[in-house]
Amino acid sequence: QVQLVESGGGLVQAGGSLRLSCAASGRIFRINAMGWYRQAPGKQRELVASITGANTNYADSVKGRFTISRDNAKNTVYLQMNSLKPEDTAVYYCNADALLSIVFRNLEVWGQGTLVTVSS
Repeated sequence: QVQLVESGGGLVQAGGSLRLSCAASGRIFRINAMGWYRQAPGKQRELVASITGANTNYADSVKGRFTISRDNAKNTVYLQMNSLKPEDTAVYYCNADALLSIVFRNLEVWGQGTLVTVSS
């Protein structure tokens, strides 16, 4: 089993910053990729940022403001969010694609999400 736990969400004013963390635990041999998604009320879940090895990818709406990073030794991914806007308000979900130990099969796992609210 693999579990993801997000933290760092909260209420901030426009222009403020938050740092989200997602820690993966369980029978992990290797994390292939990790990413952050978000879902606002009435909207579909969308990719915010992802990291695969040294490669990163960002949604156009957050480029220049958000930064994704990993601590591979801790199996943890971070999302530094700066210059937050009200439209960034959403539940942010962590996602990981992992290779399980012993059985060596791939598994995609979602966290429960952490709420980010940005006031105007």
